[in-house]
Amino acid sequence: MKILILGATGFIGSEIARKLALQGHQVTGLGRDPQRTKYKLPDMQWVSTDLARMGEPSAWQALVESHDAIVNCAGALQDGLADNLAATQEKSMLALYQAAQAAGGRLIIQISARTAGAASSLPFLATKRRADEALVESGLPYVILRPALVIGRNSHGGTSLLRALASMPRILPLTHADSPVQTVAIGAVAQMVLLALSGSIPPRSDVDLAADEKHTLGSLVLLHRQWLGLPTARIISLPPAIARPVSWLADLAGRLGWRSPLRSTAMQVMSEGVITSARTDARHYGVLLKTAHQTLQASPSGVQDLWFARLYLLKPAIILCLSLFWLLSGLIPLFDLPRASGHFLPFMPSIAAITITVATCVLDMALGLAVLVRPFARRAMLSMLLVTAAYLAGGTVLEPGLWLDPLGPLVKVLPSILLTLVALATLDER
Repeated sequence: MKILILGATGFIGSEIARKLALQGHQVTGLGRDPQRTKYKLPDMQWVSTDLARMGEPSAWQALVESHDAIVNCAGALQDGLADNLAATQEKSMLALYQAAQAAGGRLIIQISARTAGAASSLPFLATKRRADEALVESGLPYVILRPALVIGRNSHGGTSLLRALASMPRILPLTHADSPVQTVAIGAVAQMVLLALSGSIPPRSDVDLAADEKHTLGSLVLLHRQWLGLPTARIISLPPAIARPVSWLADLAGRLGWRSPLRSTAMQVMSEGVITSARTDARHYGVLLKTAHQTLQASPSGVQDLWFARLYLLKPAIILCLSLFWLLSGLIPLFDLPRASGHFLPFMPSIAAITITVATCVLDMALGLAVLVRPFARRAMLSMLLVTAAYLAGGTVLEPGLWLDPLGPLVKVLPSILLTLVALATLDER
C-alpha cells in the first residue's frame, strides 16, 4: 500500500513509519523538518510542510489522491510560537477529510487520546475531540487509536521528563505523584496500525491502547530510575501550587518556540492522570500489551541514556545562562562608556572608540535575546562563536596583555565558548 504518515518525524510517527517500511509498504512521511529523519529512514519519500498551512482541501488533493491510506500521528501540546492547535489538530484535519471524500474515500488511521475528563476543555484535547468527531461524521473509513502514555526505547516530551526526574540525586520532588498512569509500548501502537491497514481491525473502530497495570506517576518514575541503573530514591510529593511558577515559565518558553513538557496543559492533564476509557481494548485483536517494566527491560539503558536524562533539565538553564552572559556583557559597558572604550583609545579617536563599543554592546545584547527564540537559537549560537573568535583575535592583536589577567575579559570568554558548544550539542529535540 501507499501510505501517507502525518507527523512522521515524531516519537510515535517515526516508529510507525519504520515498521510500515519494513513490511514493504510505500511510505511517505510528512513533517515540518524531516531532514534528520530522512537520514534515518532513507527508503521513504518525504514531504516538508507545516500542517498549520494545510487548512484547505486543495492543499491535500495531490497527497490524498496518490496514497491509499493516511496515518495521522501529528499533534501539539499547547499553542505557542511553533504551534497552532486549532490550525494543526482541527482545521487541517477537516480539510484532509474533505479531500479524502472528494478522492472517493481513503482509510484514515487517527492516533488520538482520551479526550474526556476534567481536562477535556483544554485546547489540546478539545481540538483532538472535534477532529475525531468530524472524522466519525465524515463517512470515511477510519480507525481511531487512543494510546495511554507511550513508552519505548526512545523518548520525547513527557517520557523524556520522566527519565530526567528519575535521574535526580537521592530525592525526587514530584507534583501529582499519586496520579494514575497507564502505559503502552510503542511497538503495540505500530502493530495496531498494521492491523488497521490490513483490515484486521474493521473500519469505524475506536480502540484504547493500555497495559493492564496501573502505575502512579511516582511509581513510574521509580521504574525509570531502576531502568537507568540508579538506586531507589525518596519521593517528595509537592503541592501543585509549587509547580505553577514553573508552568508559567514553561508557557512563556512556549511562546518563544520551546516545547517544554512542564507547560500548564501537561500539568493539568497529569492532575487527573493518563488513563484510558472503557472503549474496545487492543487485546480484542490479539495484540500483546507489555507492561512498562517489560517494555523498558526489552531495551536496556546505556550510559548515553543517563547522560540524556541528567542533561534534560539542565538544557533550559544552560540556554538561559548563555543568554544572560551575552545580555550582561552588552549592558554593563554602557553604564561607563569612557572606561569601556578605553581599550581602543591608543588606536583610534575617542568618538570612533565609543562608536565601536556601543556597536559591540548592541550586538552582544541582540545575540543574547535571539538565543531565547527557538527558531533563531542555532544561528544565534553559531554567531556567538564567530563573534567570540573575532573578539579574541582582536584583543590578542590590540592588547595581548589581557591574557595575563586570570580574571580578564579574554580568559573569561573561554568558558562561554564551551557553554555555547554544550548548548548547540543539546539543542536538537528529535
